[in-house]
Amino acid sequence: MRRLALLLLTLSLALPAAAERLQRFGDLEVHYNVFNSSFLQPDIAASSGLVRSKTQGVLNVAVMRAGKPVPAAAVSGTVKNLLGQSKPLAFQRVSEGEGDKQAVYHLAQFPVTEREVLTFDLKVQEGGVTHSLTFNQEVFPDE
Repeated sequence: MRRLALLLLTLSLALPAAAERLQRFGDLEVHYNVFNSSFLQPDIAASSGLVRSKTQGVLNVAVMRAGKPVPAAAVSGTVKNLLGQSKPLAFQRVSEGEGDKQAVYHLAQFPVTEREVLTFDLKVQEGGVTHSLTFNQEVFPDE
């Protein structure tokens, strides 16, 4: 799992199309990025339960406070295309490490059939409060 954390961090820093984005809600930080699952190494995709495909995207969300993960946070949401067709995102929580070395990610996959702009509507629940986040991302199948 440490390799997954390293890969997700590397992807969020290295890929222009998957540049990390950040939304703050008071002292709560929601980091998110989108990338094509074909960028994942096969063993990493398998260990995290992700389908590795040129036509599958991945949304990675990390909820943090003061630079540390918030393990109790829950993430849900939908993805919508320009025609208004909406699909729920099935997030899986991936946790690795312990204590100060702990990392927690919320990962969801979605189909990428053609180059298009998708709208992601997310709900982040933490401490009995729900925060909403909406962003657009251009995606395209890996060639």
